[in-house]
Amino acid sequence: MKLRRRDRSFAGDGRPAIKTREPRGELHRVQAQAGDDRCRGRRLRTVVLSVVSACATIAGLTIIAGPATATTAPATTPGPGIGGTVVISNEDGELWTCNFNPYNTNDNFLSAGTIYEPLVFVNALQSGRATPWLASSYAWSDGDKVLTFTIRNGVKWTDGVPLTAADVVFTFQLLKRFPAMDLNSVWSVLSGVTQKGTDQVVLTFKAPGVAYFFYVADQVFIVPQHVWSSVRNPLTYEDGKPVGTGPFLMNRCTPENVSYVRNPAYWQKGLPRIAKVDYPAFTSNNPANEELASGEANWGNQFIPSIQSYYVNRNPHYYHYWFPPTSNLSLIFNLTESPLNDVAVRRAFAFAIDRNRVSQIGEYGYQPAANQSGVVTPTYASWLDKALLAKYGYTYDPKKAIAILESDGYKRGSNGIFEKNGHRLSFSVINIGGFSDWVASMNIIAQELQAVGIQLTPENLSDSTFENDLYNGRYQLAYYNQAPGPTPYYELRQWLFSANTAPIGQSATTNWERYVNPATDALINAYGATTNVAKQHEIIDSLENVMLSQVPIVPVDELVDWYEYDTQHIGGWPTQNNAFAQPDPFATPDIEVVLLHLYQT
Repeated sequence: MKLRRRDRSFAGDGRPAIKTREPRGELHRVQAQAGDDRCRGRRLRTVVLSVVSACATIAGLTIIAGPATATTAPATTPGPGIGGTVVISNEDGELWTCNFNPYNTNDNFLSAGTIYEPLVFVNALQSGRATPWLASSYAWSDGDKVLTFTIRNGVKWTDGVPLTAADVVFTFQLLKRFPAMDLNSVWSVLSGVTQKGTDQVVLTFKAPGVAYFFYVADQVFIVPQHVWSSVRNPLTYEDGKPVGTGPFLMNRCTPENVSYVRNPAYWQKGLPRIAKVDYPAFTSNNPANEELASGEANWGNQFIPSIQSYYVNRNPHYYHYWFPPTSNLSLIFNLTESPLNDVAVRRAFAFAIDRNRVSQIGEYGYQPAANQSGVVTPTYASWLDKALLAKYGYTYDPKKAIAILESDGYKRGSNGIFEKNGHRLSFSVINIGGFSDWVASMNIIAQELQAVGIQLTPENLSDSTFENDLYNGRYQLAYYNQAPGPTPYYELRQWLFSANTAPIGQSATTNWERYVNPATDALINAYGATTNVAKQHEIIDSLENVMLSQVPIVPVDELVDWYEYDTQHIGGWPTQNNAFAQPDPFATPDIEVVLLHLYQT
C-alpha cells in the first residue's frame, strides 16, 4: 500500500466504545482539529473502535452507523444534482502504470475505494466510527475470536453480476494463497474464513481479534470471484479493466492521467454526485503546486512552501488547507547491514539529528519534530511514557553522539569520519527525489551527521525505484513512514512485527528495516489479545522501550496529511470541524467517502 502523504490508519473492532482514554493513530488529526471535541481532548477505548448509534448528515449525505448488529445502509438525502469534475493534484514521483490491482503495493490507491470497496468504513477522525459498507452488519462472538459479517443485498459489480458472500470468502482466500498480497498480514491472526448460509461470512481468529478489525473490515478490498478466479497470477495482474462495486468506473488511463466517471448503477442511490474525476500524474512538487494555485486542480495532497502566499492568497475566499498530523517520518536502518546492526551506531544517529531544525527548515514547520519513542504527540500524548523517554534523554546532543561512538571503539579518520576494524561510518540513504521537502530535510540530516563523524550520501530516486529498493531491502538507510492507527500500537506494529518483514531480496509489506525479535512479537500479539486498557498501556510502554533501547529506526518528524481544497466550484469537503473522512486522496477507502460527499456548486 502507498504510504507517504497518504497514510491509512489501523483501527479497532467496531463495537461500542467505552469512554476512557482516547487512542491516537488515525486520530492523528486529533491535534489539528482545534474546534472538534469529537477528536480532541477525549480518549476512546484503545484497540476498540466505537460505533456511534447516531446519524450524521454531511453535505447532504447521511451516513448511519450503529451497534454491531446494525443493518442500516448509508443513506442519502436530496441534494445538488449530478455534475462537475474533481481534479486531484498529488505528486507521486512517477507516471501512472495503469495498474488497478487493489493489492499491488505501488498504485493501489488508484482503485481501493473508488472501484473496490471494503466491508466496513472506519472513520478514525470520528473516534473510529464504523459504517457498514459492503457488509450490512457484523457481530463478534466466542470471546471475540469470531467475527461474522452479513453481506449487503442488492449490490452489483459493474458488469451487472451480484455481489455475494462467496466473493468475500474468495478475496480472503486469495490473500492466503498469495501472501505477498496480504499487505497487512491478516492471515497471521486469522485461522479461517468461511461462508455461512447464503449471505454471511465468518472470520475466525487465532486469538481475540478486536485489534485487527480495521485490517479485515476496512483494509481488505473485495474483488469479484467470477473475474479473479481465472487470473493466472494475481500478484502480477494489472487489472487494466477493473470490475468493482465502487462509485466510479475507470474510464481511461494513460501514463499522464487517470480518468474516472461516475457509476450510474452504484448501490448508494443518487451517488456519486460528481460526474468525473481526473487524477493527473506529477513527478515533482512544483508543477503539481502550480496546478493547484492556478485553479486547474481543486483537491491537493501537496507540500507547498509558504502556502499562505503561494496558494491561499491567490484566491483567499475559496482556497483552503488543513494539515492534520499522522505518523512518524523516519530514518530507517537496514538492520542486516554492518555496522548498522550495532545499536551504539544507531543511538549515535538518534542524538546527532536536530529534529526541530529539520522540522522548521525542511518542512517549513508544518510537520512537528518527532521523538524516539515512536509515539506521535500531542495526538497520542496519553500513551507516551514521559519518564521512560526522559530516562533515555534523546535530545539533540552531538557531543553525546560522538561519545557513544568513541565508547564503542570508533576513531575518526583523517577525513573526520569515524571508523572501526576497517568499517567507516559512511552510508547511502535512499529518498524520493520528487518530494522536495524530503530532499531538503535529508540534506540537513546529512549535514548534522557529518558534524559527528558519520557520512551520509542521499540518493534521490523515483518513487517506484525507491519503493522497490525499500521493500526488497536493497538499501543501507531510507527515509519513509508507516500507516498509523487509533493507538500507537498500529504504527509500532508496522515497524516492529516480524510477520511483516521478509528476507533481503523479497518484498516486505512493512518492517522494511528487517527487525526481528520474538519478545517484541510476543508484546504485539499480547496487545491484540486483550481489551484491557491498562494492559494495553503497559504493552505500549514496553514497545516504547524497544524503540528507545534498540533504536530500530529514528523518527525525525511527524508526517501530516497534506490537504488543499478549492471550494469555488466543488463543495462538501472534509474540514477540521467536519472530519467525516481522512482528507488526503492517498487514504483508502476514505477517498471514496470524500468523493461521495462532494458536489458541484
